[in-house]
Amino acid sequence: MEWFGAPDYLLGRLIFQRGLAAIYLIAFLSAANQFRALIGENGLTPVPAHLRQVPFRAAPSIFHLYYSDRFFAAVAWSGVALSAAVLAGLADLVPLWASMVWWTVLWALYLSIVNVGQVWYSFGWESLLCEAGFYAIFLGNAHTAPPVLVLVLLRWLLFRLEFGAGLIKVRGDPCWRDLTCLYYHHETQPMPGPLSWYFHHLPRPLHRIEVAGNHVAQLVAPFGLFAPQPYASVAAAFMIATQLWLIISGNFSWLNWLTVVLAASVVDWSVLFASPAPARPVLVAPLWHDALVVAVTTLVVVLSYWPVRNLLSRHQLMNASFNAFHLVGTYGAFGTINKTRDEIVIEGTDEPDITSDAQWKEYPFKGKPGDPARCPPQVAPYHLRLDWLMWFAALSPLYAQPWLLPLVVKLLQNDPATLRLLAGNPFPDSPPTFVRARLYRYRFTTWRERRATGAWWKRNLIEEYLPPVSLKPS
Repeated sequence: MEWFGAPDYLLGRLIFQRGLAAIYLIAFLSAANQFRALIGENGLTPVPAHLRQVPFRAAPSIFHLYYSDRFFAAVAWSGVALSAAVLAGLADLVPLWASMVWWTVLWALYLSIVNVGQVWYSFGWESLLCEAGFYAIFLGNAHTAPPVLVLVLLRWLLFRLEFGAGLIKVRGDPCWRDLTCLYYHHETQPMPGPLSWYFHHLPRPLHRIEVAGNHVAQLVAPFGLFAPQPYASVAAAFMIATQLWLIISGNFSWLNWLTVVLAASVVDWSVLFASPAPARPVLVAPLWHDALVVAVTTLVVVLSYWPVRNLLSRHQLMNASFNAFHLVGTYGAFGTINKTRDEIVIEGTDEPDITSDAQWKEYPFKGKPGDPARCPPQVAPYHLRLDWLMWFAALSPLYAQPWLLPLVVKLLQNDPATLRLLAGNPFPDSPPTFVRARLYRYRFTTWRERRATGAWWKRNLIEEYLPPVSLKPS
């Protein structure tokens, strides 16, 4: 049916699909590079042990049928290849049904990884990618106009993402209401980037403007997504601008980039890039495709009961899925802002015994703060899962219970897969005899301190987080 299509959104769909393919590629690449050490057969929280405890209906995954590290690697690298092909435009060169199968395979493969990823895949952007990837299946390709109903579903996803994040803030930490949260956030966020130090030192009135702009983007602009054009495009453009601000001020994996491509699907790009040449005729989607779109829309309407109830609740959940397929979930982040930053520093020594003169060497991480002299790196949209979990572990040892001691044991063994998660190995010739963890209080240096020392951070020891551990008999 012709009225199902929205040809004015051809470019918006193109930007969304290619952007989503790029994010899929990064997500699968992150999985391929890190899974052996984290969830592999000999990982910190092995998938086989997890599968024995979780039935298929609770976490649908192809790995319930079979698991091996080789098979997982094949799945992850297949995802990389399929994503790269979509990014290159191949999904627009095949028939509509083949394009849908292509997107379905991507969605099923990544859902399978998320549902066995355990704590390493517990972040909101994992569910967000699964949900956005599901809608992409029905968005069509170059042979059809974008279905209006699917475009609405993408707006509904973006609304829940932004409005949920806005509500969790104003219901949470008082600093969001008095506009002071950005006095701390650039310094205490999970993984600062190379510009975070400069953002932290912005004048406080600008920090208050940042918070106010965030509230507009998350509490006001989402309602504009359902307004007529050009108002919907204006609302989406404001969201894109705030997301780009977040991208340059920190590292939040692909959360911000996925929000940007979702917002891009809202913009009426035909107004900005109008061409005097006659547009290429767009084929009408077949009836079976329209029927599928109606069925999926009906499903989303039914499943929306749970996130809507959550948004209206005074006890709003943050980043929760209400079904095993991670569809129509609830999103949000930073309901509470840390006012100080603590970091776990893992150290090892090759001394045969622990004495006051023992020389301890620090294990460097790729993303999280360690050496005060190192500039915070830019790693997003890539996701360093261990680095992120280390930030949570510094907040409370409860977050570290399933994996920190196994991590220390792997370091005592100089396990190659585990060491590839780190930025270096201070014991390249032989494993350490003891490994310990210490808790430090970090803060950004002042302008004067940085000019004098060149350091980005200043840190002070708080306490011993984990006493020295050894594999040798006591």
